[in-house]
Amino acid sequence: MVTQSNKHRFYRQLTRNKGALLGMILIMLSSLLAIFAYLLSADTTPNANRMIPEIGSKKPGFVVQLLRVKNERMIPHKTLFAVMLGGKDDQFDYVPITSYSKKGSVLQFQKYIDDGITELHEIPLNKLAKVPVIKFRYILGTDKFGRDIASRLIVGVRVSLGVGFIAVLISLTSGIMLGAIAGYFRGWVDELIKWLMNVIWSIPTLLLVFAITLALGKGFWQVFIAVGLTMWVNVARLVRGQVLVVRELEYIEATRALGYAHVRIIVKHILPNILGPVMVIAASNFAAAIVIEAGLSFLGVGVQPPQPSWGLMIKENYNFIITHNPMLALAPGIAIMLLVLAFNLLGNGLRDAMSVRGRDNN
Repeated sequence: MVTQSNKHRFYRQLTRNKGALLGMILIMLSSLLAIFAYLLSADTTPNANRMIPEIGSKKPGFVVQLLRVKNERMIPHKTLFAVMLGGKDDQFDYVPITSYSKKGSVLQFQKYIDDGITELHEIPLNKLAKVPVIKFRYILGTDKFGRDIASRLIVGVRVSLGVGFIAVLISLTSGIMLGAIAGYFRGWVDELIKWLMNVIWSIPTLLLVFAITLALGKGFWQVFIAVGLTMWVNVARLVRGQVLVVRELEYIEATRALGYAHVRIIVKHILPNILGPVMVIAASNFAAAIVIEAGLSFLGVGVQPPQPSWGLMIKENYNFIITHNPMLALAPGIAIMLLVLAFNLLGNGLRDAMSVRGRDNN
């Protein structure tokens, strides 16, 4: 049985593990970025999709003056919560310029076309914002459409964490239920579920995800479901093995003697005592789900444009790796690496803390 002292020992060992602590910090920072993405990113448009083609594929640190021209269409007012959830449309159109001067009721400016190429234009002042020109720095540069890479990275963390969370939730729900039923009832039920697990296990994960994605269609939510439905086998095998051991312990025999229902025995007396190993595999599955989603988006069957997915960002910009601006593809690749590393470090820390608890109990 899980005791209070065991819990304290587990948390103490986990927090003493520097790798697990680093993983937890990275995960918490990523979660905060996901929640406040549109408040922290420089581009607050939905999906960070502000396109300025003239400044496409610029290197990190690129600085440009942007002329803000009033948008002719009506922009609906949004609450703070709505902005945090989905961003807000720009009130202005942004025009890159190199210089400008006011002459009466008009503003003359040199529109930036390309390096060393400009074009003279003028516009009435009443069509401009109160502060008509701002200076903008693209910390990580721009993609080929002139979108801010840093903003799309920040908003893109939502996709990675979202697909990981939903996929793990689906895999845990299915895996725990089927694994617990197989381990507890045994017999023909166990054989049937083992056969199903072996069939799913024999199909390569990526091919199975492809099949489910093509059946459900391409898109944001379809990726969540497809990845989740392919990851439950690991959980089910682990839970089945743990339940086979726990069901033979004396306190489970006592619950049967008292006439408790099978559902109550499984839910209230068995599952709470096997959640430790399940937590470890959940962290591992979270990391795997992030990598699978990035791979699907890279291959074009995952998240669809203009939604910012790190895998999709690599796909759109990988040809720049050997040219003048490799950061366009390296930045999302590094982001994937750090987030996957964080969950793997946390999973290793959970495993070590659980093994320490097990040794102390012997």
